[in-house]
Amino acid sequence: MTRTKGPSSPYLLLSITMVLWGSAFSSSKSVVEHVPHTVAALLRFGGAALALLMVVALFGKRLGGGRTKTPPRAAGRAALAGIVGVFAYNGFFFWGLSLAPSLDAGILIPVMSPVLTSLFLLLTRRERASKARLAGLGLGLAGAAIFFLGAGGSAHGSPTRLAGDALFLLSAVCWAAYTLAGPRVLAGIDPLRATTYATCAGALLLGVVAAPDLPDVDWGGLPSAVWLNAAYLALGAAAVANLLYYRGVAAVGPASASLMMFTVPVVNTVCGVLFLGETFGTVQTVGALVLLTGAVLAALHGRLARRKGTALVPEKAGEGRRVAERTVNNAREQYS
Repeated sequence: MTRTKGPSSPYLLLSITMVLWGSAFSSSKSVVEHVPHTVAALLRFGGAALALLMVVALFGKRLGGGRTKTPPRAAGRAALAGIVGVFAYNGFFFWGLSLAPSLDAGILIPVMSPVLTSLFLLLTRRERASKARLAGLGLGLAGAAIFFLGAGGSAHGSPTRLAGDALFLLSAVCWAAYTLAGPRVLAGIDPLRATTYATCAGALLLGVVAAPDLPDVDWGGLPSAVWLNAAYLALGAAAVANLLYYRGVAAVGPASASLMMFTVPVVNTVCGVLFLGETFGTVQTVGALVLLTGAVLAALHGRLARRKGTALVPEKAGEGRRVAERTVNNAREQYS
């Protein structure tokens, strides 16, 4: 049912997404240094909304699997998801960038998001708890605490940086919720239109919040690099990345998709150090390593446990695929 090889492999699409997102942290920081954080968020997702609307108008039928109409309830679910995954997430994210380095965002958001996703799935008993997974979650939370301690008390830390990191944590909460809502949002709607509705809803609210700050921006005096970064964020890191992410979630599910987030800190750290000259303190470095270790253990162990528990013998594999297909179809009918 899920293709894992070839140009449309969901894991290839998710990998491209993570590269785009990983580079977006430092790119966003460079924009926030020249405009208010509310305006930076609007530039990113206002531009993304326009780009996605153009894609839907020109190629929507082909990219959307031949669908021309979207059930109102499905469109409404996608718009509500955008309030959490676009508006709230980016409101906290860009606000945090105005207070703390992009390196912090690139650790806390992509690493805490899988931890929070796994924690929710365990608390709701949608996934199995195990000693290894609980230990991983414990390590992840302990690493986050050490990281926050370093943000406020190390030689590289400050109360302002600590406040920014707290906002990044709120962004991680929003993204975990956005990921968990993915399968329900995608029931009865193709990923292109789901991404478009979510982005437009979030961009509209971001515009309302940014409106008071727009007159204060010296638009003519902005460096060309700001416009180039804003275009990259809107087209690559928002429009294309979010579309590929929803396609990946539709193919492999939120838990597996969240595992790919662990590649983001690597890309972000390289970009932050090379392009912005940002650094971690010793305490934050230790916290980041503990956090990443715990998150990988918690998320990866859950993934391996599911594979072991749901493995199909060869003669029953075809029946398993048919059952899975019927389940997806029933879910779409239920939510459409």
